[in-house]
Amino acid sequence: MKAAIGELAPEFSVKGSNGEMVSLSDYHGKNVVLYFYPKDMTPGCTTQACDFRDKYESFAGLNAVILGVSPDALTRHEKFIDKYDLPFILLADEDHQLAEAYDVWKLKKNFGKEYMGIVRSTFIIDKEGRLVKEWRKVSVKGHVEEALQYIEEYLS
Repeated sequence: MKAAIGELAPEFSVKGSNGEMVSLSDYHGKNVVLYFYPKDMTPGCTTQACDFRDKYESFAGLNAVILGVSPDALTRHEKFIDKYDLPFILLADEDHQLAEAYDVWKLKKNFGKEYMGIVRSTFIIDKEGRLVKEWRKVSVKGHVEEALQYIEEYLS
């Protein structure tokens, strides 16, 4: 089932880098930026994570939390967080159930090789848990500013 704009976002409960199970319902009353990325420590994913890090306080000032999701294990997330001083929680979606719930687990092609993986995507979920905005096949450059601007204009 694909998440649809205006409907309740798919609930989840996934291991987080904070050492706890993290659920969407934990953030009721806050805006949530749920961003999916392919892999820790890769150039595009590192740039995106650092862009979110650099705007973290601006998001927090708008009552918004940032949650990053990839199929990486928690141990890899911890190294990624430590290396780049990331102030937000990363979710370990090793079985890609969360990615499938948000319809971002897709067949990809790279150098002629086909494989399943995450298509870089971002979802904005409002304080009531409704999906209000999505970006699929995200281009990293300028994306974090675009997400921040959307929350400033429509959810603050």
